[in-house]
Amino acid sequence: MSKRLMTGVYWFLAFEFALGAVTKYWPGDTVFSSAYSVKFVDWGYPSWMRFVVGALEGVAAVLLVLPDRRARFLGATTLMFVLTGAATTHIVHHDPAGQSWAAPTHLLIMGILALANWPADWRDLLRAPAAPTA
Repeated sequence: MSKRLMTGVYWFLAFEFALGAVTKYWPGDTVFSSAYSVKFVDWGYPSWMRFVVGALEGVAAVLLVLPDRRARFLGATTLMFVLTGAATTHIVHHDPAGQSWAAPTHLLIMGILALANWPADWRDLLRAPAAPTA
């Protein structure tokens, strides 16, 4: 795939998750669904958990658009953890397919992106980026 196309895919996914992060912080109903403060309580989580999930989605969205493989890997894996919880929540609460298809679909996409940006050595995640040579 061309580099421009993949950059567009990263930006589109980052936009989706940034929008998701904003809706977690929104106090009332959104265009997309009812208030997350109510949804999280209905799912059995404390209402404040939406802020944690929203923060993770927001940070991961920023990491996805950075042109660094390590950042994209960390963003994709962070979203994999969030989406695993989301998909599990939808399954446990028997949510209708129309409300729960997005989490497993995005989980699969993030798994592919995490594998595509997998570091050659796990210690590469801890090392400072090398300065470009002249």
